[in-house]
Amino acid sequence: MIVVENARVTETPNAVMASLATPSLGSKDLSTWRGSMKEGAQGPLHVVDREQVWVTLAGAVEFIADGSAKLVRTGQAVILPAHEARQVRVVDGPVDALVCMSIGGFASAPGSDERHPLPWAE
Repeated sequence: MIVVENARVTETPNAVMASLATPSLGSKDLSTWRGSMKEGAQGPLHVVDREQVWVTLAGAVEFIADGSAKLVRTGQAVILPAHEARQVRVVDGPVDALVCMSIGGFASAPGSDERHPLPWAE
């Protein structure tokens, strides 16, 4: 059993991620982190090569995925398929969310072959 007492924090221009269970913290299969976004924050349009599950713990976000927009409120979850272009926008913030995906994921811009690691998931 591994108890993670000190989450590793990564800040981006749009969010703060606290790594909770990742390979560098001892997880073998899943990466799990807490993401926080301020009122009005919006992430870039991007693609992730792993399925992700977001559980909104506080606030509300709008996900735009392959042209469809969905509102996800406190206590709701959204399942984002791998390889689907997505963007998240805070509509009632601040927002806190718990995010899970299988290890080894990368992000890219739609139509780009350039892959970027997700440091908070490593």
